[in-house]
Amino acid sequence: MDSVLPGIPTDVLSQQPGDVATTLKLLLLLTILSLAPAILVLMTSFTRIVIVLSFVRTSLATQQMPPNQVLIGLALFLTFFIMSPVLSDVQSEALQPYLDGDISQEQALDRAEQPLKRFMADETREKDLQLFLDYGEYEQPDSIKAVPMMALIPAFVISELKTAFQMGFMIFVPFLIIDMVVSSILMSMGMMMLPPVMISLPFKVLLFIMVDGWYLIVESLLTSFS
Repeated sequence: MDSVLPGIPTDVLSQQPGDVATTLKLLLLLTILSLAPAILVLMTSFTRIVIVLSFVRTSLATQQMPPNQVLIGLALFLTFFIMSPVLSDVQSEALQPYLDGDISQEQALDRAEQPLKRFMADETREKDLQLFLDYGEYEQPDSIKAVPMMALIPAFVISELKTAFQMGFMIFVPFLIIDMVVSSILMSMGMMMLPPVMISLPFKVLLFIMVDGWYLIVESLLTSFS
């Protein structure tokens, strides 16, 4: 006697080709949604922004101030702001025509890639891209459209990491000087047991406020994207 799975209606297990195709499309959609965080991190400006903001907090030595939720939230909003022209192109060139039924799903995905490719290619160093093209034995592309995403995405990520660490180093320097000055003064006064961080922290916060640090950091991030 055939066994029936409890709680699962038999009409769901349809073998019609149309139903199977719809199920596969739904599965693909759920897979893309599960990968959305990775896509946001690796294919947008989020990586550079969140690393630079983390460097700011570390250089100030304010422990968990601002908290992680604030830094991640600010990084997300800045990411959407910077990526808004790209997202607008994806919406007008790929999403809306697909919803209107003018193009197929494959054409929509191909069109959606192009604005992202242009953005990532502008921020990717040629040396980093060439590394993955050579290692993957891809043909030398004659245009941005011909660059394979499998090579462009990791090249873009390591380029973003280098740029973020360069900006982070420039942020660290003035605060490091304050730490060195405070430490030298405490040593000259014989106050070996007093932690220099306890004394330098108010001065670093005061300096950051006087120069309007958050404005300068956000301005640098916005202008760093060509």
